[in-house]
Amino acid sequence: MGFSRWKVAVAAFLAIVGSLLPVDADEHEHTYTDKEEVVLWMNTVGPYHNRQETYKYFSLPFCAGSKKTISHYHETLGEALQGVELEFSGLDIKFKDEVMQTTYCEIDLDKPKQDAFVYAIKNHYWYQMYIDDLPIWGIVGEADENGEEHYLWTYKKLEIGYNGNRIVDVNLTSEGKVKLMPNTRIAMSYSVKWKKSDVKFEDRFDKYLDPSFFQHRIHWFSIFNSFMMVIFLVGLVSMILMRTLRKDYARYSKEEEMDDMDRDLGDEYGWKQVHGDVFRPSSHPLIFSSLIGSGCQIFSVSFIVIVVAMVEDLYTERGSMLSTAIFVYAATSPVNGYFGGSLYAKQGGRRWIKQMFIGAFMIPAMVCGTAFFINFIAIYYHASRAIPFGTMVAVCCICFFVILPLNLVGTILGRNLSGQPNFPCRVNAVPRPIPEKKWFMEPAVIVCLGGILPFGSIFIEMYFIFTSFWAYKIYYVYGFMMLVLVILCIVTVCVTIVCTYFLLNAEDYRWQWTSFLSAASTAVYVYMYSFYYYFFKTKMYGLFQTSFYFGYMAVFSTALGIMCGAVGYMGTSAFVRKIYTNVKID
Repeated sequence: MGFSRWKVAVAAFLAIVGSLLPVDADEHEHTYTDKEEVVLWMNTVGPYHNRQETYKYFSLPFCAGSKKTISHYHETLGEALQGVELEFSGLDIKFKDEVMQTTYCEIDLDKPKQDAFVYAIKNHYWYQMYIDDLPIWGIVGEADENGEEHYLWTYKKLEIGYNGNRIVDVNLTSEGKVKLMPNTRIAMSYSVKWKKSDVKFEDRFDKYLDPSFFQHRIHWFSIFNSFMMVIFLVGLVSMILMRTLRKDYARYSKEEEMDDMDRDLGDEYGWKQVHGDVFRPSSHPLIFSSLIGSGCQIFSVSFIVIVVAMVEDLYTERGSMLSTAIFVYAATSPVNGYFGGSLYAKQGGRRWIKQMFIGAFMIPAMVCGTAFFINFIAIYYHASRAIPFGTMVAVCCICFFVILPLNLVGTILGRNLSGQPNFPCRVNAVPRPIPEKKWFMEPAVIVCLGGILPFGSIFIEMYFIFTSFWAYKIYYVYGFMMLVLVILCIVTVCVTIVCTYFLLNAEDYRWQWTSFLSAASTAVYVYMYSFYYYFFKTKMYGLFQTSFYFGYMAVFSTALGIMCGAVGYMGTSAFVRKIYTNVKID
């Protein structure tokens, strides 16, 4: 299958920054002539319950075939970051050329090698291979019922389906169970059988998908349930705010008709009283504007990547999802600079270069810092997830030579096009004192409660996403994910608007951080759910897998929180500007 347009763009971009390794395009033609070489790549081996704890296939004392020359090899940035370690198997396989059971090498099994295989079998190690980009899985061996005797599978029986000049199906059957005993020689063998198949090349990955899991009635019900929540919330917000605001406008209009004496004696209260402070710059405007800019960029990346995934089957090529996300993140850097820079300018910030640097490197620093920490553990374990030095340099080049300049362009545009503080109300020179209010109207309480409904609208989808990433499922229902993203944004905006209205009505004008944090608190509930998922839905174990899981779940939750916070703030900001525009201020 040839490159589509976006893949060409990804390849060109990565080539510019030096992160794309040399590629021979023949492997990606996916077409073969009779007797042409078909490469069997050995990828990784690792414990079944720890999907991310993987090692090079030949880190176990397997032996390779005698064939040493290969005609093509390919590795992308996404593959390198995901720990793909392709090594040539040495097996001689040719298109449509059947091979009877043939011994390709022998293992001299001494005590250390036996111990290595026994450890792998006890921990349910299995390995992954690739033929023509189609993954194949096999188990290393098995133990007897008492767990005392251990056996190694020595015979790889390959059955390859073809349609015309393309490979459309691969199946592996492991046979030849041999008991592990020291000081013996174990013969490793393989056979290849070719069969004609009616499967279309475009549909060859369908066998790896699991419609019964992802299109289960619970999935449909959760989407319907979230959709009904959206209708209820939008209706509730519209009814409450429209009716309440109409009464507020009527009361304020009545007050405007009073003379000064009546107004002084009247019972003035509500959100109009803080009109001179509601557009006061937030505390720590540099950090706040950087968070808003980063959140807008994360939303843009999420939306674009989901759209691309809906159009293109990204799961059919190794590392393509991660490569696409990196490319889109770098390309959308002007969005970060525009929204962060314009907000910082509106709030009167003068250190705009510092704000631009913080906004540009906030998310990359968080991701790279976590990856750097986990990388130490991966290196200690000699795991394939250890990121090569060259890949680190490539990522740094992307940050400094692509993300930063584009962020600068966005910041300059934002400051000049929409950086003027054109607020509908003047800001008083002296801040108004904030009156005492009931405990449940305090910003801290609002922040804690604000994320419950948004989390409730996505937590079922979180289960499917977690299962596809941490277990052995391929996520392909990106239409569901797009619906959930839209539902999450609508629910988040509705909740933050209601929270902000009650806060302003209590004459507390500290709405900027409150709206951001009340929406961002969704991330806290997602991270808490990840603990439940780890302990009750998986069988992960060990320092490496545990640190990998909780480290990257923290990154995911933080990014989700920043995105939700930015969406909540943007919606609330439009609401606040709207209500104060429609009120006549003396």
